[in-house]
Amino acid sequence: MTDYKPRLFHDDAGIVHIGEGLIARTLPRVEWTHEAHLATTTYLLTRRPDIDIDAALPGLIRAYNESVGGVNSDSEGYHETITRVFLHGVRLFLAEADPKEPLHELVNELLLSPMGRRDWPLRFYTPARLFSVEARRDFISPDIAALP
Repeated sequence: MTDYKPRLFHDDAGIVHIGEGLIARTLPRVEWTHEAHLATTTYLLTRRPDIDIDAALPGLIRAYNESVGGVNSDSEGYHETITRVFLHGVRLFLAEADPKEPLHELVNELLLSPMGRRDWPLRFYTPARLFSVEARRDFISPDIAALP
């Protein structure tokens, strides 16, 4: 697994900015990082119960990608399996977290946890399977180990 140091958040406002920026498609493309993906997912799960994240997240990400000049194709843009695996990981993390903590502290703890690592899905998938066109289009089952 590769090692990296995540960019942490200093306040809740930064996370709200990213989450609402994704929804409104106003977030600058440069701000749509790995950390932003997980911050947005945490924000939606904990602060936006009006949004059915399971149903809405794929469309939100696809629409955002297109709004900043990106495409959603068989080789770039939205990736269904990676999105679903990280959504599962965020839910696992939140099930053990203190929901009364400030949002930025929750997100920072997530980013420093195994579920927040960029390579977390590779604990369950071989690269060939995870980065396949099939996995990009639809959720596919892991081929190394079951998701916890």
